[in-house]
Amino acid sequence: MPRIIFTVINDLVYDQRMNRIANSMVKSGYQVLLIGRKLSSSQDLLPHAYQQKRIRCLFNRGSLFYAEYNLRLFCCLLFQRADIFCAIDLDTILAVYFASALRNKKRVYDAHELFTEQKEIITRPLIQKIWLQIEKFAVPKFINGYTVNSFLADEFKKRYGVSYAVIRNLPTLLPMTNTSPEKKEKWIIYQGAVNQGRSFETLIPAMQHINARLVICGKGNFYEQTRQLISHYTLDSKIELRGYISPENLHTLTPQASIGVTLFEPEGLNQYHSLANRFFDYMMAGIPQVCVNYPEYAAINEQYGFAYMIPDCNQDTIAHALNKLLNDTVIYQELATNCIAARSILNWEEEEKILVNFYKYL
Repeated sequence: MPRIIFTVINDLVYDQRMNRIANSMVKSGYQVLLIGRKLSSSQDLLPHAYQQKRIRCLFNRGSLFYAEYNLRLFCCLLFQRADIFCAIDLDTILAVYFASALRNKKRVYDAHELFTEQKEIITRPLIQKIWLQIEKFAVPKFINGYTVNSFLADEFKKRYGVSYAVIRNLPTLLPMTNTSPEKKEKWIIYQGAVNQGRSFETLIPAMQHINARLVICGKGNFYEQTRQLISHYTLDSKIELRGYISPENLHTLTPQASIGVTLFEPEGLNQYHSLANRFFDYMMAGIPQVCVNYPEYAAINEQYGFAYMIPDCNQDTIAHALNKLLNDTVIYQELATNCIAARSILNWEEEEKILVNFYKYL
């Protein structure tokens, strides 16, 4: 059986996307090893049909962390049996390139995002310059790859002459647990990375004008700032920070919410042309969402109509939209009904066919 090694830099326990990809490849007749990072706070790995390995580092942030992780990952890849190496995003690409080149193995780039256009990167010119140099060096050497939407595929083609497939981050088709908008308590959920560029600076103060709770599930580089914003606006009784939630618990929790939120600041191509997992996760859970009207989201919503789109992420705009969904039962029910209809089309069971076909003809 051919063996694929996927490399990520995050904790494997909470990575729903890589769990879907790894399981799909196992079902298609591949052996899979997924390599990620281990922190002191990491939970025990859950059993899966694929193998898992985590790397512990002495450094946990900054340039020393990235350098150490890639060095350790490179050494690990030198001694692992594999037919294909797949780097997930730019932060593992150097280790995968050098290991695959040295061992004469096939290599694939899974560009989950346009890494060099994230807000936390573009706001630090020196850091962005370094990552751009890594991107310019490595990406052209990965002639095989895929990304999450057509804009990013076109951008990689324009920058580096590579032709990447489009494989969207669609959720697994799950049984519906609650399709009724009449829920005991109306509350709002945010799930995903609590990072810069996700509009927490405007979402948090907007909650002052909303008669519902907000539950934030996830962590990231803006987690402590989010906690401070909640305290600053004295919203501790209205906004709950849950931290990391296991995928299994999230699948139970999300359908219980009334509304989801998908917000991004416009700065940076990565935010403006994003296609976040949560956009589809809320749909799969059967709950309407407030979503910023950027091109990739707008194109999908024009066809399926399961999100309430807003022109910007200003505080007043967010508050008005959330209150609209909380109080207008006609619009809410229309969006909820459209969620149910879209689930049968926008799901991983359909999208994984593209992934399997990609590796079949690699």
